[in-house]
Amino acid sequence: MNTGIYESLITLQLKEKIAQLDPQRYYVADGKYLDAGEAVHYLSQHLAKAIQTAFNLIAEKDKNLQVQKQIEVANKLLTYLMQQIESYHVQEDLIATEGKILQGVVDKLNTDYTDISTYLKEITPLSRLTQSELFTGGNVGLSLDGELKKEIRSSDKIDLLVSFIKWKAIVILRDALQEFTQKGGHLRVITTTYMGATDARALEELIKLKNTTVKVSYNNANERLHAKAYLFYRKTGFHTGYIGSSNFSRSALTDGLEWNVKITTAEIPHIIDKFQKTFESYWNNDEFEAFNEGKLKN
Repeated sequence: MNTGIYESLITLQLKEKIAQLDPQRYYVADGKYLDAGEAVHYLSQHLAKAIQTAFNLIAEKDKNLQVQKQIEVANKLLTYLMQQIESYHVQEDLIATEGKILQGVVDKLNTDYTDISTYLKEITPLSRLTQSELFTGGNVGLSLDGELKKEIRSSDKIDLLVSFIKWKAIVILRDALQEFTQKGGHLRVITTTYMGATDARALEELIKLKNTTVKVSYNNANERLHAKAYLFYRKTGFHTGYIGSSNFSRSALTDGLEWNVKITTAEIPHIIDKFQKTFESYWNNDEFEAFNEGKLKN
């Protein structure tokens, strides 16, 4: 075993490895026991990793039947859980044998699009709704501005938290934001006047949008807000967020070497939840005032 710090659930195999260590030479910190709250996290994480390993073995063994076999095994595991836990209703989680993914539901009577399949492709982020991603800028691989347009157009509510907002960034995203707000989406923006970087024209354009509120910190004495983060809510529950180095400027959204991490409710819901609660605390803080046209101070 390598020396260093760990945070590993002790399996039977790991227990054997620990037992082989010379107690005269090695100190083993294994006195921590799972409590009820931690058990959910550690055990479910351990099972997820074990299931992934097993499913990879199925895929390697039988290429033709790998999906069907994985679904069969998954349903057997879910059925076993129901047998062990009376309050668990397995019917909600049993997987249909066809192995399909639901990609969207659109009300055909309340849409302006005739080709709905193409429309869904246009508004669905390439980086997916269930997997985290790292954007490293310079339009290498995924384009941040392209993905943000898709995130905006597929959302029901958006919260933006940025140190400053430039006019050219609004130009890039204006069409997507207009479409989003015109269909009933709500937009909330928190920003600052730090170093005079925020363009008054940009904020004036934002508050012209329907269902949009902008709040600004006019405190120039010190840098109170340096965060750059965007949160996209969806009624389907597939919320996504971006946290990183990109303010709302053209270079930050296009060819700048900015780093941003995309997070998802499906993968790390506790981060999305903390994002939401922190944004609400800022929104209700007197430090941030509702912006009105002509009010920006420098």
